[in-house]
Amino acid sequence: MPTPIHPYRIAVLDDVLVDLRRRLNATRWPDAELVDDWTQGTPLAWIQDMCRYWAEGYDWRSREALLNRFDQFTTLIDGIDIHFIHQRSPHLEARPLLITHGWPGSIAEFHKVIEPLVNPSAHGGDAADAFHVVCPSLPGFGFSGKPTQAGWGVERIATAWAVLMARLGYDNYFAQGGDWGSAVTRAIGVQDTVHCAGIHITLAMGTRPKVDGEPTVQEQQALAGAKYYRDWDSGYSKQQSTRPQTLGFGLADSPAGQAAWILEKFWAWTDCDGHPEKILSRDELLDNVMFYWATNSATSSARLYWESFGQGRSRLGPVGVPVGVAAYPKEIVAPVRKWLQADFPDIRHFAVQAKGGHFAAFEQPQAFVDDLRTYFRLLR
Repeated sequence: MPTPIHPYRIAVLDDVLVDLRRRLNATRWPDAELVDDWTQGTPLAWIQDMCRYWAEGYDWRSREALLNRFDQFTTLIDGIDIHFIHQRSPHLEARPLLITHGWPGSIAEFHKVIEPLVNPSAHGGDAADAFHVVCPSLPGFGFSGKPTQAGWGVERIATAWAVLMARLGYDNYFAQGGDWGSAVTRAIGVQDTVHCAGIHITLAMGTRPKVDGEPTVQEQQALAGAKYYRDWDSGYSKQQSTRPQTLGFGLADSPAGQAAWILEKFWAWTDCDGHPEKILSRDELLDNVMFYWATNSATSSARLYWESFGQGRSRLGPVGVPVGVAAYPKEIVAPVRKWLQADFPDIRHFAVQAKGGHFAAFEQPQAFVDDLRTYFRLLR
């Protein structure tokens, strides 16, 4: 008997929202930073202002309704209820496209790109570029279920995604991802070559630099980005990959702490000219935080680092399908084509973008959509 797929709508309980407001109003704040920038972390005055807006001005119910314009479902895969958007295109030419988010993101990152991908003719594009979009929440993230046993690393998630696409009736599909989504998408390109016809990524942190002679400008930028990340920006990863449970006690109890933990990365990793509100609205930033707070998933989401780094790196081989890459200038470490070749031997498309960072679809939705259309057009 086929495993059922259930319709789903996001509906956070009133009690959760009342409790959130109470906790925000009762926050015990730390001392202010001793510098006038973000170098010691999220600035006190800004996070206080954000939390004041979260408690008094932010309207989750209207944001919830905005997210619920998409068709959503849940289905049980390998013991976990997986929550996903499945937005079907009206165009006969549409091809299935699986999109995967990462940390500290969520499916909210894609709210500006789903409709143009699904119905390009209504958004200045060609019907021949249409996709049926499948956008799941990672296990332990958002409104997906939380693993109750260890073992849910990148490869297992990729296997679950292949099951999901088959269950939806898609025996041939494309896949795209950023952050952990890039790692999952790479694993799909290794494990499910029979059904996945091509992948697209925006990050490849596991790729090793291969510099012969004087590095190119792009290589210099990538090396500088990797050094900065290692020296100044990777503490969150070390904590989540070694002691996610310890971290979770604070983040599960304090919405201000959860917001500061996440929003610092939207300062650090977006192409925002020094401030995240220059590229994303307060409502958009808080929408994403709500996927963690409302579901109490700080700890369960952090465990993906423990599964992937704390237990040893992946032993995946080279990807066996065509690959497209978009290199955004403010990515943590922008991909370098030469460095990718060993792991991604069949790169058909490599686009250096003019603007954008780690959360490409969130920051630069038009460029993101255009790039996916351009690349996957080669494989249709």
